[in-house]
Amino acid sequence: MARKRGRVPAGTISTQENPERERAFLVGIDVRTRGRAGAKGTITAQAVAARDAAQPTESPIPTLLQKARKDGAPTPKPDGRPSVPEFDAEESLAELRTLAESAGARVVGEVLQRRDRPDPATLVGAGKLEEIAGAAASADADVLLFDHDLSPSQQRNIEKIIQRRVIDRTQLILDIFARHARTREGQLQVELAQLHYMMPRLAGHGVEMSQLGGGIGTRGPGETKLETDRRKIARRVRHVEQQLENVRRIRAQQRQRRESAPVATVALVGYTNAGKSTLFNALTRAGVLSSPKMFATLDPTIRAVDLPSKRKVLLSDTVGFIRNLPHTLVSAFRATLEEVQRASLILHVSDAGSRLSAEQDAQVEIVLKELEAEKKPRLRVMNKVDLLDEEVAENLMADAAREGSRTVYVSAVEGTGLDHLLERIDNVIEEDKVSRVKLRVPQKEGKTLALLEARARIYSRKYRDGAVQLEVEAPESVVRRVRDFVVG
Repeated sequence: MARKRGRVPAGTISTQENPERERAFLVGIDVRTRGRAGAKGTITAQAVAARDAAQPTESPIPTLLQKARKDGAPTPKPDGRPSVPEFDAEESLAELRTLAESAGARVVGEVLQRRDRPDPATLVGAGKLEEIAGAAASADADVLLFDHDLSPSQQRNIEKIIQRRVIDRTQLILDIFARHARTREGQLQVELAQLHYMMPRLAGHGVEMSQLGGGIGTRGPGETKLETDRRKIARRVRHVEQQLENVRRIRAQQRQRRESAPVATVALVGYTNAGKSTLFNALTRAGVLSSPKMFATLDPTIRAVDLPSKRKVLLSDTVGFIRNLPHTLVSAFRATLEEVQRASLILHVSDAGSRLSAEQDAQVEIVLKELEAEKKPRLRVMNKVDLLDEEVAENLMADAAREGSRTVYVSAVEGTGLDHLLERIDNVIEEDKVSRVKLRVPQKEGKTLALLEARARIYSRKYRDGAVQLEVEAPESVVRRVRDFVVG
């Protein structure tokens, strides 16, 4: 008996209308090209951009960490710089599998095709597509997920042959974002990205959509359905953009109020599933959702953190980045990502246990450049050191503890290295600088003494003649409030 399929809106993966998880068939494509030396390899424009972006002054993968990885270390380049490992086709397909599971689908099959160039009509070629159609039918797949962006014509051509819904990589990411958006702002940002994605895909559904063509039977009054749909979407885009502009204005006002006080903002950025939300929770005890699923965090969260100097900073958790992150998403989430642009310090969180952390870091660099935030002061936080060999992890942490190092090794799950991370943040932050002063505070000034107890480091305390003589280290904002008691 054939399994009954629920009605699902086109272009989405849904488990709400149909309690049974949708069955997804994955299609990957490995486009090969000949390098300068004549050897075959896999290369994409995104990989080239990633390699160009990955030119850190401090190696993102130190030698000890390379040796610790089970998959081996990347081979250094002739000029001494570490080579940036690229996503190969199998790893890219594995990432698509994780994306599909994050979207609520159950993977029932997959195929990887290697070609010298993409087919302009169907991406994979007519023969391979017939083979994929048979395999998808055998697996009783509901939807085909392509690990590649499809043009509108390619998507239509594939659907005609496959007779199943077809979703490309960008559409899948948009669907995951739509599932995880909780706030009104996040929902608006996702909707705007979806509308921009949908607009070019209205065209070309055949001449049956046109009433105003140039042939017999196509003449008539009024506008075409295509034009009507475009006009409706354009109107909705303008409405959503206006609402997001209101959000941006409110966020700017909130930021202006925050900036009126000398409190620095520290933004967490990194590849999706690098452990940013887990680290955020460990530092702030905020209890935001942390999940192994990709893009579990979409809506920004800001919490205060106390540094060892008793200064406060605002820590901002942001959406994770990913390879080939759709440009429409970067544009739509610009209001959220403004927190990154205005941050005093960026914490770039990487997965210490991933062989591809250098490639993932390079993808983050691409997005930071698009946000014009690549020159911001930055600390690289290598997370998940608990997944490494214990001796290697200890050596890495000891090596990174040297003065001036811009890399910190932590385990957000176990709390390892968090104190050192806070110290490094404290050393880098310029706002509300700390100074050492001597004070003589009358004992009756209880509020002042309580303020110093809470917001300053007290190095000495003596009681004499009804007053308390103190030597403290405190932020400028505190020193200004007790300036009447400064002595010496």
